[in-house]
Amino acid sequence: MRAGQSVNMKTGILLINLGTPDAPTPEAVGRYLREFLMDPFVIDIPAPLRWFLVNVLIVPKRKYQSATAYQKVQMTEGSPLLVHTRALGEKVAAKLAHENYVVEYAMRYGNPSIASSLTKLSGPDVSRIIVLPLYPQYAKSSFETAVVETKNRAAELGCEDRLMFLSPFYDRPEFIDAFAHNVSGHLAQEPADHLVFSFHSLPEKHLVKLHPQHCLRTANCCDQITGANLNCYRAQCFFTAKAIARQVGLPPERYTVSFQSRLGRAKWIGPTTEPTLRELASRGVKRVAVASPSFVADCLETLEEIAIRARQTFISAGGEDLQLIPSLNSGPRWIDAVAGWLESAADSR
Repeated sequence: MRAGQSVNMKTGILLINLGTPDAPTPEAVGRYLREFLMDPFVIDIPAPLRWFLVNVLIVPKRKYQSATAYQKVQMTEGSPLLVHTRALGEKVAAKLAHENYVVEYAMRYGNPSIASSLTKLSGPDVSRIIVLPLYPQYAKSSFETAVVETKNRAAELGCEDRLMFLSPFYDRPEFIDAFAHNVSGHLAQEPADHLVFSFHSLPEKHLVKLHPQHCLRTANCCDQITGANLNCYRAQCFFTAKAIARQVGLPPERYTVSFQSRLGRAKWIGPTTEPTLRELASRGVKRVAVASPSFVADCLETLEEIAIRARQTFISAGGEDLQLIPSLNSGPRWIDAVAGWLESAADSR
């Protein structure tokens, strides 16, 4: 029993991931894309223009392309992101079974919704709700929108004062150790000439809005994290990559950091993953491994975009093989890390 907890009171745990369509069909994908892209944290333009862009220009075409992509990676139990997030929740709950915890998981977009999962945690027997958005690096379009949505739904349920949010964990030793373990294990089985750390990209303006006097002002602005770029997504990605490479024992010339999953015509942060892979192939690199430490669960962006399309790009450019290093999913080191963070958070209140 934790100090300060009454005998019958419980600690609620809410794990939040990005989201996934209910099915790999154009109709379900269309619903998901509309919810996702209509979020002003994702596309930050005036609402009428955003509505036109999403509902007229993007979704009618993209829902078919994305549905085809989802079909390529769909698992028997559902979409990979849903399957891995559900498994994470179940294993964390089992790890914490000796304590008075109730663990739920939710998706920022799609199902189970944040509202539905919070409803299960809002009963009078839950004294507090610890929320862990499953995004290693900070971005308004991922971490911040999950926090705001959770607060809004909790206010409707009357449990906002019970919330406690854990911060992005891009630099936490347990996260670095778990990902480095995956990278080391994979490279031992599938040696590679070069490792690419491929992170999800963001529009440049998302970064500049947070740190207008620093972000993207110089070529090396993301080399270190200081007070001037504390919440810079790109700088946090570089920190994560360097920390994992250091623990694996990779010198700087053996790995590259790049960014994937661009959408639209706006200028996004780079370097971009596909041109990076073509450039590596042109240099004579034959075998590449790709890790994606902005995702803690394998999903469309890793299993289809990297393991299928990026692999084809690399081979077409003259490479011989590209292997995706699996994400953390619900591996034992990741379960231990998450459970440990939650226990520490529970002890701190």
